[in-house]
This record gives sequence, structure tokens and C-alpha cells, in this order.
Amino acid sequence: MKKVLVVEPVIFIYVFAYSLSSPLQQQYIYRRLWEETNNSSYIDGSNISHCEINQSNPTYIKQKDVQEKASLFAMEMDLTGSVLSLLVAFVLVANGDRHGRKISLVLPSMGALVFNAFFSVLSYFSMSLSILFVAAFVCSLFGSMATFLGGGFAFVADLCSNERQKTVRIAVLDLIFGFVSGLGGLSSGYFIKSIGFTWTFVTVSLLNVVNILYITLCLGETVRVSEFQQRAAATSCSERLKEMFSGVYMLFKAASCKKRTLIFVLLSTFMAYFFAIMGGASLFTLYELDSPLCWDEVYIGYGAAASTTVSLTSFLGVYLFSHCLKDIYIVFIGIFSYIGGMVMASFAKTTLLMFLARVPFFLSFMPIPVLRSMLSKVVLATEQGAVFACIACLEVVTATISISLFNSLYAATVVWFPGFSFLLSAGLCAIPLSILCWFMCTTRREDELGLLVSEEESIGEDTDS
Repeated sequence: MKKVLVVEPVIFIYVFAYSLSSPLQQQYIYRRLWEETNNSSYIDGSNISHCEINQSNPTYIKQKDVQEKASLFAMEMDLTGSVLSLLVAFVLVANGDRHGRKISLVLPSMGALVFNAFFSVLSYFSMSLSILFVAAFVCSLFGSMATFLGGGFAFVADLCSNERQKTVRIAVLDLIFGFVSGLGGLSSGYFIKSIGFTWTFVTVSLLNVVNILYITLCLGETVRVSEFQQRAAATSCSERLKEMFSGVYMLFKAASCKKRTLIFVLLSTFMAYFFAIMGGASLFTLYELDSPLCWDEVYIGYGAAASTTVSLTSFLGVYLFSHCLKDIYIVFIGIFSYIGGMVMASFAKTTLLMFLARVPFFLSFMPIPVLRSMLSKVVLATEQGAVFACIACLEVVTATISISLFNSLYAATVVWFPGFSFLLSAGLCAIPLSILCWFMCTTRREDELGLLVSEEESIGEDTDS
């Protein structure tokens, strides 16, 4: 059977399954904690959840207590196994330069299958929520979303022949990520209404099975493993362990001072912006479940689906702006778009305003693919896996810390001002903006990124000759 080099269906299925199950997990945990706290079943109406608005009512206090418990539970579950997930992402994606990209795609898919199978059993038998910590730990052994996306972006980078093509192809993957995330979020509410939690988790598990079959049977490999590398697989464990970490180590050790500085600045910018958006975005479901919005699962699905429009407009922004603007200016526009949306969301007290708050977000996804592309342009073709491993590890660390801190902060501030965390997320964007301003002052020409790679390639050729 002839293999194909089309990774987009893999990204589509994995992200759809993830975005379908993620809001389900939050809502299922919220409902179980509500029942345990109030000793009563969870009730939802036609358009709003069982949500008390009158602050003098004792139910309102219990409601806030459930909000705090759900927020802290999400933080604890996210921390479980995060170190192992980081290690797996670091090893798998970095070693893709030598041993291929498919392993970074198939293992996280298997982990997602295991995790959703746990949820299916948990919801069917109404087992204790503590089993989720075991599921999170087991899932981390297979990698995470960062491992999967790191392998996917490195896969696409291997297929690109020039810098602009690389920017657009990476933006296409982010478009798929945003579009399918919205589609999955929109579908989640209808899945709950139609077939309930258990069978929805079973459906997600089946999607992961389809993905595993496609990766193993249909997807080709962009990295050819030489006979020497195949023989090296039989070397000692200590040598193989050293080889696992050599990719990222050599990326910095063998680079010039200028190249190391560029990589560090771009990674710092990526991490600072990712920290802000992950922390703020992780609270939207809890914020919408609480008063005064009191959304049910269908409205939450509509809200999540708004990211579909944001991802599409952000992709169009990258595609159009890349013809006339430097990458760094595109990043600036995207950051200011995110700040505007977060400020508006922090003061949204009605359903209409909460939906309108998505409008300023229209270009907020642009910095992520552009920064990935800029980092990919700095390094050689044989270092793509190493740089995307760095990005993947930073995503895991940053997302874990950000979600944990913002969930703790939300639990502490939900009583007096639930939108405070959104304002903080917008304010933290000053950090990547400051780094970019410094970057602009020190790097006069953006084509220095490409020139840097050309110089290293010419030096390598001279050395070989």
C-alpha cells in the first residue's frame, strides 16, 4: 500500500476528538461536584444551567463553592503527570530528526484513546472522580497535545521548500486547529443532549482509533532512517539515552551567539504570549457556567464555536499580511487583537456582550503560527525536530503553569470579580510586546533569519569539502 505525506487529516481528527471531549470533561466534573456538594441532582433548563443569580440566596454561596472546587480540581488534574508529559514531548519530537515523525503522532493518539476510555467507564458506572488522576498519569506516558502538534508541525516543515510557504503551511495547521476546535466545541453540547456523556466519550475513543489506523497504515514518513541509524538502535541504553537529548543540546551548542540569541528571544516571546492566552482561555467555560451568564451546554458550544471564525480570520490575516508586512508586525497586530478581546470579555455580563467579545479576537491567533514559522526559519533543515521539541516542551510547561495559576486565581477572585483573571491575561501581553520591541531594535532586517541559515549551510559545506 502506497503511503501518503498528508498529515492534515491526522491533525483534523485528533483536534476534533480533543475539542469534543475537553468541554465534556469540564462539564461532567462540574456536574459531579455540584451533586456531591449540594446532595441533589444537577438540573438544567432549556437555555440556562441550574444557576442562582440572587446573591442573598444560600444556593448562590454553594454555587460559588462548586466553582472554586471545579477550578482547583482542574488545576490538580492538569498537574498530574505533567512532568512525564514534558519529558515525552522533549524526547519524541526532538528525535524525530533521526528516527521519524510518526512516533510523535501515534503515541499521543493512543494516550488520548486511553484517557477517553477511562472517562467512558467513569461516567457509565458513576465511579469516583479520583480515578481521573490515574487516567491523567497514564495518558502522560504517551505524550500530550504538545507532542502531537510538535510532531505535526515538524512534519509539515520537512515538506516546505521556502520561507513563505513554511509560514502559510504552518498557518494552515493552526487554521485547522482553530476551525476544528470550534466545530468540536459546537458539537459537544448537542452530543450531550442527544446521547449523554458516556456514549460521547465512546465516540471520541473511536475517533482516536481511526486516527491511529490512518497514521500507522496510510501516513508516510518525511525522515529517512539510514542503515547506520538502524544499526545504532542496537547500541547500549546509555548511548541511546544520550542520543535522545543530543538534538536540542546540539541546537544551542553548535549555534553561533547571534543564532542562540534569536532562538532565545523568539522562544521567550512565544512562551510569554502562550502563557497569557492559555490562562485566560482556560476559564471561559467556568465563567460562562456561572452567574450572571448561566449558560447551558448548548450555549457553551456556541461560544466555543466562535473560535472557528477567529481561526479563519487569523489565517486570512496571516495569508494577506505576509504579502506586505514583516512577520514581526503580524505578531504585534495579533497580540493587540487578543488584548482587546480579553478586556471586553472581563466586563461581559450578558449573553450578547459575551458573544460580541469574540469580535476583537478575530486576529488573536496570528502570533502563534508566525512565531513558529520564525523559529523554523532560524534553524537548519536537520534541526526542525529539535526546535519544535523546544516549542512543544515550552507549550507543556507554560500551559501547565498558566492553567494552574489562573485556575487558582479564579477560585480566589470569583466572588468579588470573576473577570479579574481576563484583565490579568490582557495585562501580561505587555511582556511579549516588550520583548518584540527590543527584538525590532536589535534586528534591523527580518531577512537576517534566512541569511543566518544560509551562512551556516555554506559554512557546513566548506567544512565538508
